[in-house]
Amino acid sequence: MMHLIPRVLFAALVMAAPCAGDDWANKLFATRTHDFGTVARGAKAEYVFAMVNPLSEDVHVASVQVNCACASLRIEKPTLGPQEQGAIVASVNSKVFVGPLGSTITVKIDKPKPAEVQLFIKVNVYGDVLLDPASAALGTVARGTPAEKTLSVKYGGGSDWKILEVRSDSPHLTGTVTETARRATGVAYDLKVVLAKDAPVGYVNQYVWLVTNNPQAKQLPVLVEGQVQADVSVSPASLFWGVLQPGQNVTKRIVVRGTKPFRIKAIRADGEGFRASAPPGAEAKPLFVVPVTYTAGQKTGRIEQTIEVETDLEGTVLKVPAYAVVESPQ
Repeated sequence: MMHLIPRVLFAALVMAAPCAGDDWANKLFATRTHDFGTVARGAKAEYVFAMVNPLSEDVHVASVQVNCACASLRIEKPTLGPQEQGAIVASVNSKVFVGPLGSTITVKIDKPKPAEVQLFIKVNVYGDVLLDPASAALGTVARGTPAEKTLSVKYGGGSDWKILEVRSDSPHLTGTVTETARRATGVAYDLKVVLAKDAPVGYVNQYVWLVTNNPQAKQLPVLVEGQVQADVSVSPASLFWGVLQPGQNVTKRIVVRGTKPFRIKAIRADGEGFRASAPPGAEAKPLFVVPVTYTAGQKTGRIEQTIEVETDLEGTVLKVPAYAVVESPQ
């Protein structure tokens, strides 16, 4: 039998959560609780519990468990080096479970020493409204190109339900609804979500809101996700050189990728110890793999730099934050 925590007990569970003992592990998370609010049945409801490792040694997440089948979990980057970021992602199984639900997530850590962290989620899955598909998944969109997605919204609780408007917190996202059916048994709409052509480069992970005349579910979120791709991009998005001793050097590789052939004009950094050069030759290519080297200086602690990659695509300059932790010699 699956154990679902009623919402009335959620606050008590949070207040009873351990704050000491594994306090160092609790501090890995910026927040340990999340309320999804009311969501439609079938809607994608996902929350990222962000992690940052503030220690000078690796942190390893051995496992994550949730105390009911009403949510699923995934670990993004289970091993975090010093100052690295990761996440525990919790997704509500809204296609199967309805009503008010609450769950406890247990995160087990085995390095640098055993510890447990408890995370908490709650949600109210409104069973009378069905959203299909689960989100407005736009996929990869070229910069300067609009994109749209149409979803079905169905209400099965009578004929008097209405979507009054579609709201968005983003100036680049709009939504409109068209009523397709109204019967004694229910109401149906098509929801069209449009991403404007001037949307900025990067990941899209935002909501539009269905404002309804039902006081039990006045606003229902619809997740819009995708990626607006630049003409040229670089990965990884940030670079960690590692924990180093003064004088130690390390080489990493960055990948510069374009939607069409291009040239790298220059590679530079705003700090000492950085070494790299633009690939030789005048041939334009859609992809470059560039080795970059950092040599630790005498200054200890966290060292931060910004690597800049300048290309010939309309003078595009890509920026990659880079950092190292330099320790005093033993």
